Amino acid sequence: MAPDAASHVPTSIVLENLLRKAPSDHVTLAWLLGELRERSFGFVMLVMALVALIPGGSTFVGFLLAYPAIQMIMARPGPTLPEFIARRRVSTARIAAVVRRTTAVLKRIERFIRPRWRTPFEATKRVVGVVVLLLAPTLIWPFPFSHIIPALVVGMLSLAYLEEDGVLLCLALGAALLSLAITAATVWAGIRVVDLL
Repeated sequence: MAPDAASHVPTSIVLENLLRKAPSDHVTLAWLLGELRERSFGFVMLVMALVALIPGGSTFVGFLLAYPAIQMIMARPGPTLPEFIARRRVSTARIAAVVRRTTAVLKRIERFIRPRWRTPFEATKRVVGVVVLLLAPTLIWPFPFSHIIPALVVGMLSLAYLEEDGVLLCLALGAALLSLAITAATVWAGIRVVDLL
């Protein structure tokens, strides 16, 4: 294993350590993002991608996803939230339940996703930000199931970003181009149908 890969802490371990440091009663979203540090963007995108897969959730996420994407393009150290959201309290018990389920899934995924073909972190952040910003409007497109592919692509990008996996990042970027091409073709077909009416 390469030295860089050996020094990488898997995301599942980061979450377990986060849970150990959490206050016993409640945490705020600002505390969570602060503890996640440079991985906070990846977690925010992953959560949004999962929400976008829920029927009706993609429209909301499509608008909201632009916010962290723009901050990534600007190379911010982490996503900032409006004050009333950042100070919102969440029960530690509820967070613990979510973290345990998430880490169980991540440990399976981490068997296949790991640091490979690593690129400069800030450059990766900007590239992912640009692609996510392009994908965000496609989540709002009002065709049945049209949100599924871009939501899955955002999920792939977030996992590649979290685990610094250049191989998965290349696959995700290719999938993003395909997703954008499908959306463009759908829009063009819709315009043609309207012209023919």
